Amino acid sequence: MDPSSLPYARSFRELVVYQRQRQLAREVFRVSKAFPAEERFSLTDQLRRAARSIGAQIAESWAKRRYEKHFVAKLSDADPEQMETQHWLETAKDDGYLPAAEHARLVGLCEEIGRMLGSMMENAASFCGDSAFRDETPPYRSSQPDATPPIPTDH
Repeated sequence: MDPSSLPYARSFRELVVYQRQRQLAREVFRVSKAFPAEERFSLTDQLRRAARSIGAQIAESWAKRRYEKHFVAKLSDADPEQMETQHWLETAKDDGYLPAAEHARLVGLCEEIGRMLGSMMENAASFCGDSAFRDETPPYRSSQPDATPPIPTDH
């Protein structure tokens, strides 16, 4: 996928890699519901946590894109999480909780996410710097520079 052919993303939610991560997290949740109860606080928890952490790291990288090195650092935190997810998927397959075809499909999704993260790190400049901040004013900011909300008083 050529990053230059994609439209400008106004939010991390619009990034294809983030959307793929959400798909992975949903599917991991779905398949792990069938794991034995005794795995709830070990394999199930670890697998779900790792799969969900990928998205959290992507969201954090988006917030840090003003500085390219910070952006890349957060993306480089996301990549090990997808690798960890692959490890737990391997474990689930080895323990007989995950059929080989389902394992291969989910690992393929992890690998796709890893390639996208790698491409983003290699092309970080296109996501970072002053030109990357074309976002609309977030709704939690006032459009009036010195506007302060009134302080509530108790009578």
